[in-house]
Amino acid sequence: MYIVVFITSPDMKEANRLSGILLNSRLAACVNIVPNLKSHFWWGGRIHDAEEVLLVVKTKQKVLRKLVREVKKNHQYENPEIIALPIVGGSKEYIKWIEEETL
Repeated sequence: MYIVVFITSPDMKEANRLSGILLNSRLAACVNIVPNLKSHFWWGGRIHDAEEVLLVVKTKQKVLRKLVREVKKNHQYENPEIIALPIVGGSKEYIKWIEEETL
């Protein structure tokens, strides 16, 4: 199965670093970096807001545990957002490309 993983980051520097780690370790076939994300969330018993950057990662479900470990090891947040959604369809050629480019 193939998945899309959303990861938020506090800034472009960290987003680019995380992207490089995931790509170089072949845990991702592609990482899109979306700047200027405005996040509102509960943390520490109150509502916060922050400017963040979103990483959209295309990969395989079988590498998700390793991907989560790598992100947690290299992320500055105490509890980073790392959520995965299944890819339920799409271009067969693109799916094949994800297969070929990841572990």
